Amino acid sequence: MTIEQHIEELRAELKNACDPSERRQIEAELDFAEADLAVLRAEQDGPSGA
Repeated sequence: MTIEQHIEELRAELKNACDPSERRQIEAELDFAEADLAVLRAEQDGPSGA
């Protein structure tokens, strides 16, 4: 599974989560996955401005 697929699954889970504790857990995992994706994209872009 790609990171993009994982993010989409988490977004779908978040839409269906009713329990506040579960929502917080999914939101935290989603934030982490989105940060990972941002890092991967930045690494692919290479150094900038140099």
